[in-house]
Amino acid sequence: MQTLWVLARLAVLGYVGYLVVVFLLQRVMVFPGAALEPPRAATDPPPAGIERTWLNASSGRVEAWLLEASPSSPTVIFAHGNAELIDDWGVPMERFRQAGVSVLLVELPGYGRSEGRPSRRTIKDAFEKAFDWLRDGPGRDGAPIVAMGRSLGGGAAADLALSRPVDALVLMSTFSSAADIAWRSFKVPSPVVRDDFDNQSAVRRYPGPVLLMHGIRDEVLPYRHAERIAAAREGLDVVPLACGHNDCLSVWPEAVDEVLDFLRRNELL
Repeated sequence: MQTLWVLARLAVLGYVGYLVVVFLLQRVMVFPGAALEPPRAATDPPPAGIERTWLNASSGRVEAWLLEASPSSPTVIFAHGNAELIDDWGVPMERFRQAGVSVLLVELPGYGRSEGRPSRRTIKDAFEKAFDWLRDGPGRDGAPIVAMGRSLGGGAAADLALSRPVDALVLMSTFSSAADIAWRSFKVPSPVVRDDFDNQSAVRRYPGPVLLMHGIRDEVLPYRHAERIAAAREGLDVVPLACGHNDCLSVWPEAVDEVLDFLRRNELL
């Protein structure tokens, strides 16, 4: 019995030590893109045809790129994944602009040329600043604004949909909640999760139209994450994409067409 008691104590201490390490290092794991070297310096111009703005967020200056179809067109505010930069999305987003939809790419704090450090709080603030800057721009006159996020960016888009009056929410290849991933994959309880993005709860609470798209072969965030989000609201379905997690640019034209059809069905385009 004494041996079992000693082993039990060692197991508890080991688990507590594991949770301490996870708590201290989780932002390095959750936001690996903060270590990526951007392909352009802050003094370099963005690609031709893209307007750059610097948002004065609580974390410091945050970069945003606007691909504008017209001031009165609907605009997608896009949040990218955790190992990406806005530089990766300038070319793919041209497809939206060609269809008459503007796109605002917002960098995460601490990523690329943006100042600060990434966290749920700083990301939420940066995207709120982006929404306010866009809404108050000249000539917009109440043009629709759509929050769209991919992977980790789904958390940013979902948070924005709850804190600002966005007209629709699009989630692509994202997760049900950070706490769900932490427990199912790493046996880390929710109180240890520092940035608990909860997309399932956000979709349940958000009153506007929602589009869910997910790769059927997603090896990072399996398809069941999208199914859990869909279960949060009656009548919500998932559009399956013929891709995994990081190869969905291969079906990007189809994904864009799904978003455009979604906007038309909801009279936003």
